[in-house]
Amino acid sequence: MKFTRADLEAAADLVHRHMDPTPQYSWPLLNQKLGLEVWVKHENHGPTGAFKARGGITFIDWLKREFPDTPGICTATRGNHGQSQARAATAAGLRALVYVPRGNSVEKNAAMKAFSAELVVHGDDFDEAKTEAFRVADEEGLFTVPPFHTELVRGVATYAYELFQSAPDLDTVYVPIGCGSGICGTILAREALGLKTKIVGVVSENAQTAKLSAEAGRLIETNSAATFADGMAVRVPVQEALDIYAKGAERIITVSDAEVAQAIRDYYTCTHNLAEGAGAAPLAAATQEAAQMQGKRVGVILCGGNIDTGWFQTVMSGGIPKV
Repeated sequence: MKFTRADLEAAADLVHRHMDPTPQYSWPLLNQKLGLEVWVKHENHGPTGAFKARGGITFIDWLKREFPDTPGICTATRGNHGQSQARAATAAGLRALVYVPRGNSVEKNAAMKAFSAELVVHGDDFDEAKTEAFRVADEEGLFTVPPFHTELVRGVATYAYELFQSAPDLDTVYVPIGCGSGICGTILAREALGLKTKIVGVVSENAQTAKLSAEAGRLIETNSAATFADGMAVRVPVQEALDIYAKGAERIITVSDAEVAQAIRDYYTCTHNLAEGAGAAPLAAATQEAAQMQGKRVGVILCGGNIDTGWFQTVMSGGIPKV
């Protein structure tokens, strides 16, 4: 997979017809806390509260052009991908069937339904929900939307394009990894723009499939992915994504749920922005590496702010949500 500058510009033109660019700010209190110049890419300010909205726009646009007779789509999600696909698909007149695992975020489920998704609960985690979604899509003649696809990544890459255009001299950008569209979009945007910015992947210490796979040079599945940072709660890696981030990421580091919870608190107290677990993970990673990053400008992707109220209350009370 490879994009040119022209590819990014075309994708951005399409995305910006359906949503405004999101801002990137350097917050003084956050800079003081880390002792660094930190630029936050605020994907929490998008129309679904997360970066996935971009991929939904480009994917459904492609689907309507390439498969005009498709009656609808079927996919699996922990919430943000599902909102993205439901928003774009139903706006295009398509059915949107979305599978989530048991115990999924109540508020993300409600948001998907508000975007007219037909929500089905199945399985104990994302990967079980995905297997069932793929089976039902084939059975009902719906187009399967995988968690990773060129057209999804093309849309997602536009957030990195915006960030790099506004802050081209970043030494390092920290990006969370779930199934991989975010980090791959960031790597491909960097390469298309000819930048030397280092990309650091971030995973939960309780969901290390991406890190283990990159280190081994092959797909390594894990037995569980028990983290409240649900956007990173993936057990089974995606080969196409691994092919990109294994080579393109400077390194992949782990963060604990305690570090993620502290980063959520730091976002709120320093910027008054809400961050969900995966959205706060890059800040947790930058905080972890702050000593070695002194004197450098870094970027952190606040990829989403869709944290459930109960979890947020627990975090702000100094706790860690249980999963």
